[in-house]
Amino acid sequence: MMLAMGISSLCFVDVCAFIVFQLYPLGLEGVRNYSVGPVEASDLVGCRYRLVQRERYPDVPSTHASLARAERADAARAAVHSLLSSSSKNFRRVDLGGDDFAREMATLEAMAAGVHLITNARFRYGGWYVELDGLVRDGEAYLPIIVSNHRVAKKNPHATLPGVPTHRLGLSAPLDLPYKLRHHPVDGYRLALGAWGLQESDLDSGRGVVIGQDRETAFVVETGDYFEATERALATLEDLPDSPRRVKECASCRFWEFCRPELERMDDISLFLPGDRGRKYRERGIHTVHGLIEANLGEPSRLAEAWERGIPLLKRPTFAPPRRADVEVDIDMEAYLDQGAYLWGVWHDGAYHPFVTWQPLGGASEGENFHEFWTWLTELRSATHARGETFAAYCYSAHGENHWLRSSAERFGIAQNEIEEFITSEDWVDLFLDVKRSFAGPHGLSLKTVAPVAGHAWAEDDFDGEASVNARRAAVAGDESARARLLEYNCGDVQATYRIREWMSAGAPGIGDL
Repeated sequence: MMLAMGISSLCFVDVCAFIVFQLYPLGLEGVRNYSVGPVEASDLVGCRYRLVQRERYPDVPSTHASLARAERADAARAAVHSLLSSSSKNFRRVDLGGDDFAREMATLEAMAAGVHLITNARFRYGGWYVELDGLVRDGEAYLPIIVSNHRVAKKNPHATLPGVPTHRLGLSAPLDLPYKLRHHPVDGYRLALGAWGLQESDLDSGRGVVIGQDRETAFVVETGDYFEATERALATLEDLPDSPRRVKECASCRFWEFCRPELERMDDISLFLPGDRGRKYRERGIHTVHGLIEANLGEPSRLAEAWERGIPLLKRPTFAPPRRADVEVDIDMEAYLDQGAYLWGVWHDGAYHPFVTWQPLGGASEGENFHEFWTWLTELRSATHARGETFAAYCYSAHGENHWLRSSAERFGIAQNEIEEFITSEDWVDLFLDVKRSFAGPHGLSLKTVAPVAGHAWAEDDFDGEASVNARRAAVAGDESARARLLEYNCGDVQATYRIREWMSAGAPGIGDL
C-alpha cells in the first residue's frame, strides 16, 4: 500500500503534515468549498434552504424528533459494532474516538498501518465530510462500511447480492445471497463519499458495505453506482435557494418557526401545495395561494380557497357511505420499522382488544401473537357467516396491514391462500377508498385529518408514527408508560376508523360540497 509505505518512513511531525495535506489538499480535483460550510450526505437530501438557515441561525437546537433519530442511529451502530470481529493474532481492529479532526487523522494513520477493521472512521475533503461506521481492509484496499436504519435489501429468489455475516466481515469472502438491493439516496451518498475519501489515498476497492435493519447481514455493493447521483446532489449546493419553500420535512424542522412567517408574507403556493406539487402552477406564473384561487381552475382553486378559509374537507358529488355489516370490527396494525408487526389492535362491540408483544420481533413471540390475532379474526368471521350474517373488518389505508398480513403468514406458517382470500374478499374494507371517493381536502385525507371532522379526538394529538417508533424502543426495554402510550395510540386509531364510518353512514353532516 503506497500510503502505508509513505507514512511509515516519516517522522511524527512529517506524518502530521502529510495527514493535513491529505485532509485539506490543494487543488483537489472535483472538490468545492460551499458557502454553507462543509456538508455531509444527509445535507444532500430534502430541503436545501435549511442549509442557508443553519448558517443564519446556528444556535437553534435540534428538535426532539431529530434527537430521537440520532439515538436510533447510535443504537444501530452500537449493535453492529458489537457483532464485528475483535482483534486477534492475525486480525487487528481499531475503534476510533476523539473529536472530528482527531478521528480524521487517526483514520489515515490506521489505514497506513494496515489495520484490518477501523470503526468510527471519518474523511473530510474541501467542501464535504463523511462519517463512516467502519472501514474494512480487502487486500491492499478498503471498503467503507455504513449502518442504516433502512431496509437495505429484500429477499428475492430471482436475484443475487453479495453478502457476509456481520461477525465475519473482514474474515470471510462474500457469498451470493438471494436478495435484491433497495435504494435509499442518503445511503448511496455516504458510500460514494466514503469511496472518494479512500480514492485520495489510493486505497479504494470500488466496493462498499451496507448493513441495514438486519444487523447480522452485511451486503457488498459497487460504490461507483452512486457517484453520478452524488455529483448531481453536490452540484445543487452551488446555487442554494434564497427563499423557503414548504416541503414535507418542514413539520419537524427546527427552522420552521423562521420559514413559516416568510412563506406567509409571500402567500407562497407551497403553503397549500408543498414540495413539487405546485410546480405546474408555478410554470404557469401562479406563485401564490390567492393567485391559484383567482385563476379559477376548478377543483385546485376550490381547494386552495378551502385552505385559505380553514375548511378541512369538502364533499364530492360521488359521496357514498361505506359498506356496513351485521358484525363489524376495526383493525389497525403497528409495526417497528421493517422488522415486524408487534400490535394488531381491534375495536369490536364497543371494546378495544389489543394483540401485542413487547418482545424483540422476528421470533416466536411475534409469531404467537400473530397466530392469536389471526385465529380470533377468522373464528369470528366464520361464526358470523355460519349464522347467515354479514361480516366486515375495516382499516384505514390497507397497504400496511396487507403487507404484514402476507409477511407474517409467510414467516409464521399460515397458508398464504387464507390471507389472500381474506384480503380480496368484500369482508375486508379499506375505508380510505370510501373516503377518497367521497371527499377532497386541502390538507389531504389522512386519518389524522378526517377523523377530527367526524368528531374523534386522540388522547395525544402530537403522538405520530415517529413518536411510536421511539416509544416502541422504550417499550421493549420494559417502560410501562411507553407501552400504555402505544396501546392508547392504537386504540385511538381503531376508534377513529369506527367514528368515520359511523359519520359517513349518517351522511357526513356539516360538510360543504366541492
